[in-house]
Amino acid sequence: MYRNIAALGLIGALGLGAAASAAECTNEVWNKVMAAGKMSVGVKADYKPWGFRNDSGEIVGMEIDMARKVGEIMGVEVELVPVQSSNRMQFLEQGKIDLMIATMSDRADRRKIVGIPGPNYYTSGTNVMAPKALGFTEWEDLRGKPVCGKQGAFYNKIVEERYGVQIVAFTGNAEAKQALRDKKCVAWVYDDSSIGSDLASGNYDDYEMPLVSEDDNPWGLAVPLAEKDCIFGNFMSGVQYNWLANGYLIELEEKWGIKPTNFLQNAKERFADWLAE
Repeated sequence: MYRNIAALGLIGALGLGAAASAAECTNEVWNKVMAAGKMSVGVKADYKPWGFRNDSGEIVGMEIDMARKVGEIMGVEVELVPVQSSNRMQFLEQGKIDLMIATMSDRADRRKIVGIPGPNYYTSGTNVMAPKALGFTEWEDLRGKPVCGKQGAFYNKIVEERYGVQIVAFTGNAEAKQALRDKKCVAWVYDDSSIGSDLASGNYDDYEMPLVSEDDNPWGLAVPLAEKDCIFGNFMSGVQYNWLANGYLIELEEKWGIKPTNFLQNAKERFADWLAE
């Protein structure tokens, strides 16, 4: 199994014209994982339904299924490691995890820190959850007001500078949403995908997502930066391509009750086999 996967990964690296030459690719993490038969994957444990703890304390969700599927394809055991937005890249840099699938937006500054192989597997925009009673209709309605946010989220600074809001940052989503309930802020700024899932859960009937989403960003999983253009990075590129082409991620959206996204439907059509009937 190891020899076959390694050979396919190396062929992919050469065929795609990777910037790194074979001599520069040590494939250290890939080789370690395959030799040990075990891979640690950084995932969210507080971002329902992509990664969260169920009533039994087990981490489950769409990205958890993705992580386990990668392990299945590679033929290795998967160890889930909970990460936060504020430490997920550092965990990968420091070798605390081998792979990261943790709701991370693909941004130029992040590509300098971790390896983000394409094609991106998901996308989301920025919006807010706010009490219906406040009647917000546009972003300018938030100017000068306290808005709860998640530490490490890139859009905190954007909405501060663009709309003059006062971000009150919390380490976890649960704390931020509780602060919203406690009226410590007028809204909670976050990914529209997650907000939509919260609103559909029935636990936030007095709240709404009233604004037009902005700054749509694709999500990227990550491997160590040094292995982005080597076996590991090219292997994960192929995995994501297959998931987009065969509709696997659409199936996971349905499984976890996520509102269907145009991104995945468009990707399936774009990557479809043009000769298939």
